[in-house]
This record gives sequence, C-alpha cells and structure tokens, in this order.
Amino acid sequence: YKLPFSFFSSFMFFEFYFAMCFAEVGQHIWERCDTAEALLRRGCPSDRLEDPRGSAVLLKNRKITFHPKEQRHRAHHRQVTQLQPQSVLLHLRPGEPQTFELKFKRVEDYPIDLYYLMDLSFSMEDDLPNVKKLGTDLMEEMRNITSDFRMGFGAFVDKTVMPYISTAEDLLHNPCKRAEPWPCAPPFTYHHVLSLTANGSLFTELVGGQRISGNLDSPEGGLDALMQATVCEEQIGWRNVTRLLVFSTDAGLHFAGDGKLGGIVLPNDGKCHLHDNVYSRGNSQDYPSVAHIAEKLREKNVQIIFAVTEDVTHLYKVQHVLPKCAVGTLSNNSHNILQIIVEAYNALTSEVVMENSKLPPGFHISYVSHCKDHKLRDGEQGRRCSDISIGDEVSFNVSITAPPCATSSHRPSRVIIKPQGYSEEVEVLLSPICGCSCQKDKVPHSPSCSHGNGTLECGACRCKEGRVGTFCECNQVESGEAVDSYLCHRDNASEQCSGHGQCVCGKCVCDKSSKKPNQAYYGQYCECSDFNCDQYQGLQCGGQGRCVCGVCECLPGFSGRACECPLSVESCLSHDGQVCAGRGVCHCGTCICQDPRYQGPTCDLCPSCPSVCTVHRECILCRAFSQSLNPKECETRCAHLNLTVVGQAALLALVPPSAGLHRCMELDTEGCRVHFLLRAGQKEGSVHIHVALERECPSGPNVVLITAVASASVVVLGVAFLLLWKLLTSIHDRREFARFQRELEKRDNPIYRSAITTTVNPKYKEQ
Repeated sequence: YKLPFSFFSSFMFFEFYFAMCFAEVGQHIWERCDTAEALLRRGCPSDRLEDPRGSAVLLKNRKITFHPKEQRHRAHHRQVTQLQPQSVLLHLRPGEPQTFELKFKRVEDYPIDLYYLMDLSFSMEDDLPNVKKLGTDLMEEMRNITSDFRMGFGAFVDKTVMPYISTAEDLLHNPCKRAEPWPCAPPFTYHHVLSLTANGSLFTELVGGQRISGNLDSPEGGLDALMQATVCEEQIGWRNVTRLLVFSTDAGLHFAGDGKLGGIVLPNDGKCHLHDNVYSRGNSQDYPSVAHIAEKLREKNVQIIFAVTEDVTHLYKVQHVLPKCAVGTLSNNSHNILQIIVEAYNALTSEVVMENSKLPPGFHISYVSHCKDHKLRDGEQGRRCSDISIGDEVSFNVSITAPPCATSSHRPSRVIIKPQGYSEEVEVLLSPICGCSCQKDKVPHSPSCSHGNGTLECGACRCKEGRVGTFCECNQVESGEAVDSYLCHRDNASEQCSGHGQCVCGKCVCDKSSKKPNQAYYGQYCECSDFNCDQYQGLQCGGQGRCVCGVCECLPGFSGRACECPLSVESCLSHDGQVCAGRGVCHCGTCICQDPRYQGPTCDLCPSCPSVCTVHRECILCRAFSQSLNPKECETRCAHLNLTVVGQAALLALVPPSAGLHRCMELDTEGCRVHFLLRAGQKEGSVHIHVALERECPSGPNVVLITAVASASVVVLGVAFLLLWKLLTSIHDRREFARFQRELEKRDNPIYRSAITTTVNPKYKEQ
C-alpha cells in the first residue's frame, strides 16, 4: 500500500516547516540537535524527537543442559550445552554501553577426548611399561567423571638429521647399539599411533607394541609433535568436546631457531603434514615457537597437561603463555601418571576464563564476574571464576561500547566470546546506530529545497554539491560576492557576522565555539552567545543566573553584571540583630564599616578597642577595694555603676548565662585576681555589676626551700670540681711516669751484643 504523493509531500512539507520554525532566524540547522531535555525545554514537541537507543537481542538462547548419571545412556547422543546464550545482536549507540548476561555451568557427564603424547627417546625406557598399562586403568578412573571418554596415543623423538641424531648407517636402524632384550626403533620426529577411541584394550595393545628409540642431544623435538597433534583434527579424531593433551617427557625442548643447527631455516607453517601417520616436514621446517603453539592451542580449544620429571619441571611452567595448561611431576618410572592426569583435569576444569576475539577499532569490552562467593569482580579478574565444581553455575556481565560513527553506514561486525579450553562460544554481532529512523523517508530532489537542489531528510535540506543555504537557494561560487555581503554587517560594522560566522547568500551562518563544540553563536548577525557573560568566583553569572546573548539574567534576589550582589541583608546581621552592628552599611551582602577602628563581616571586631571588662576595671577597684582612683575621682567618674558586693567568687559562677552578661576577671594593683559580672541596664549608660570580695592573690616565695636548694647546689658543684681536678692530675702523673720509663730503656748497655749475625757470600756478585 502506498500513500498518494500529494499526501506524502504535504507531510514532508510539514516536517520541513516545523524544522525551519524551530530554529530561530539566524540559527543554523544543526542547532536542532541537542539532548532530549534541552530540546524539550526549548519547545520541541516530544513526538518530534529522534532519540534512538541501543538494545541487546538474543538470537540464539539454548538453555544449559544437565544430565544426571542415571540418565547417561539417554543423554549420550544429545547435544550438551554449557554456555548460554549462543548468539547475541547488539544495537550500539556510540558511547552508550550495552550489557548482556553470559552463563556457564559445568555439566555432569560432559564428553572428554584425551591424547597421550610421549617422548620415546632412550631415557624414557623405564617409563614405557607403566604407559602401556595406562589405557585400562585410565578408562576405569575416567568413568567416575564421564561415560563418554576417548583416548589416543602418539610418540616423538627428534628431527632425523645431524646434530640431533647420528646419521651413521647402523645407528639409523638401531640408535641404541644393542640387540637384547630388543633393538631400539629407528629415530623419528613424530608418529601418530592411535586415533581417539573408547576401546581401552586397543590402547593397551598398540602402545604395548611400541619400542624405545634414541637421539644424540638432550632437548627433544616435542614442539613439532605438539603442533601436529593439535592441528591434525581429522587424523587425531578430535571432537567439539573437552580436549586434553598429555605431554610426557624427562627432557627439555628445542625451540624456534634451533633448526639452524641442522641447516633448517624454513619457519613452521602451523599446518597438518601427516602422511601414513608420520610427520613428513620434520627435516624441512623449523621447530615452532611457544607463542605459535599457544595460538594453535587457543584456536583448537586444546588444554595441555605437562607430565615431566622433577629436574625439568621449571622449563614447563609457562601458564602465563599457554591459554590453559597444568604441570605435574612424574616419578622416575612414571608410575604416578594416572594420578597426574586426574588431578590436572580437575584443576583445569575448576576454573573458567572468558576470552574474546579481536574487537573492531574503537570498540571496548569489559567483564564483571558473579562467582560462587557472590563477590563482584571487574577488570582482568572479571573474566575468571575459580573453584567451580560439577553442577556449579557462574555468570558474567559483558558490556560493549561503540566508538563515534566515522561514516554514515556500518555493517554489523562479529566478535566471538568463549571460555578458554572449551569449544562452545557466543557469537556477538555489533550493529552501531549511526542514523535516525526519519532518514528512510528522505525525498531526493525535493521541491522544498529550491526546486530540487537538495534532498529533504529529517526535516532539513541536504544540498547538492555546489549549493548552500538553508533551502539550498544559493550557488556556492556566487554567495561570496560583495552584492550580498553588506546584508551581514550589523550597524555598518567592519566585520561580517560580528566576526563569528560566514556570510552565505546574504545571511549569517554562525560558528561554533572553538573551545566547546556544543556551544555556538546565534542571532541575525551572530552577535549572541550563551557562554561569554561575566563570571564571579569562577562561575558564569556567579551560578545565580542565566547567560542570554552575552548578558546575565539574574535569579530573584540577585543583581549585578555577574549576579554577584545578593539583595538580602541577612549576611550583614550581627549577633545583636543589627545591620553591620550599627557601625556601617550593607552592600552586595558585605558590610562597609564607617568607623575605621571596627572590622569583620559585620563590623563587630575592634582589635584596638579595650574590652568592656577593662573599661570598668578602675571604677570597680575604687568602689569595692578603694584602689586605683582617689575618692574624689571615683565619686565623679563611677557614679553610674550599680554595684552589688558578694562574698565568694563561686557564687558568681552560679548565675546562668544570658544575653548581655559578661563574666570578667581583672588584676588589681596588688596583683590579685578580681572576679565580677557585668550587665548593661535598661537606661542608657547604666551598668549593673556584681563583685566578689574574695580575691585570688599569688602566694609568696618559699625562702627555706630556695635557700636549701642554693646551698646544695654549691656543695654539689664544689665536690664535682674537686673530683675533676683529681682525675686530671692522675692522668698527667701517669703520662709523666710512662715517659720516664721509656727514656730509661733507651740508655746504651756497654756489654750488650746482638743475637743476629750477618754473613756475606763473596761469590754472590759473580753469580
């Protein structure tokens, strides 16, 4: 069904008319774009807003399965699911993360494939008998974990060129130089012996027929074998289940670059090269690197168990390089290999670590884990959960954020999320939202855009190349001519569009702010802006107004160019409720003190003025204690005091505090403390004072104590000086006596003869 063109054209014209009316004269079309709150505040109807939001859509959400042991025979052929969901489509608005929940559960009776890769160099001869018995024992042990278990076997030695092996004719056939109890097998790089099978007896039979071989150097070619056992999925028989590879050796490894010793410089290509179950490129390709092995193990979802002897254990602790691996210490004859495999399997499967493929440029992903301990973890710890038992379920909140759209069209990108070492994965399709729904209704060559000179899209004209203007009404080449430019000058000003825009077709197209792109100039001549008003305390319009066309519109109760002046006098009130304590005027919320002696926010501080207690000190001393002033002066100057005398100072402390009450303590002429209370009377100049006759006078010095201390000090100092003099004289006498004895020893003895006799060989010079 299609609408008549006349109806559709009328509808698009209404959209176009609304868009043109919403933007004021002199404003650009892009000013229709803002936050939803700002557009609604500016008068945009809510039904005209385009505000696309992101979403997460589950495309494939098969539930996690759980098969009890008693139903194994029925669940064996059914698909087992440990990871939910399997496919998600994310519609991503730039900068807005979308989150979905990913669940993982260790399912009971999950199938397991195990491939045993063994070093068959001569030093492993005593280990081979225990490996031959491994098939049946391991089958029995793994039945406690899963009913669907398969195992295979492969062996390796080293590259069959010098200097890794001896190329002598007899040693190529029997590198051990022995015939009893049996000769050694010819050396080989890697031999795939048994594909994955559920027949434990077949494993025992084929492995039992293996013979030990030999080589020259200590490091082995295990990385060649490990690469082939990983990538040759069809020959090995790997399924999309838990894949375990047991690597058993008692020696180190040759790494990438060691092939140069044998003249091999071609890098390992990481592909399968098995012909008749034997690695055919061992002598033409170098050893792979550990990083190359890690990449293939991650790609093929293989978890590796290193079963090595104690003296080389440190060489295989590479958990930080390989995706999921465990290291077990072999006994001298590998009799504990079964225990190592079971313990390593439990350790590997008890931890789940989420990883993802490479994200498109600019995208960001984060994880938050919900593990068994119910603690939320983010960052790198948000990718993993540990101590997971069979039947435990954990979840991860995966958030993906898209970058700003670079182009108008984006095809969905694909990201894979999966737990390390497992074949199950979650496919995440990323679809950025880079347009609005109204774009699908665009009208090319619209008559509303100057007779077809543009496309009417979302209520605005998208002009053809070479056309400009709101309605595409101007030719870009002709729009800069002087005939139109005079229309862009305000009041004959020299600058076009006030220096904040360009003159296009006789109209100003205003610029955005260079500092903040979301701020722009507007007005017929780009003379207005809402970000160039005066500031107060670092805030535009003091935070108490709104900037409109460069002028602050203050909120009620404020005035000034930057709304810095509050009209209220509340901040100027002093403690007694007077404006500026009656000593100044209030201006912009601040007191201007008229008396220069007073200062402070309310003109109530006077550092140079005496306190009220000090002002009445002399009158109180003369009236109560006949001190300070003579009687005539006291009667003249202190008649206004209403004096009440009490006995003890403690009585004054019982008077409760009140407004206008001052507690005073002053010193009299004798140095004693006088306590009194002072309160101003109702009549101007009258003062009520309560004075305590009890004074606090300082006690005199203790003459006896001072005399005793002085005498004792003299005696102690005298004895100390005598002892010091005695010490110095003793030291001097000892030094003089020692010097006297040394002089006596230096005197010559006439009968002294030396015990040393020196004889010179007369033939010494001739020799």
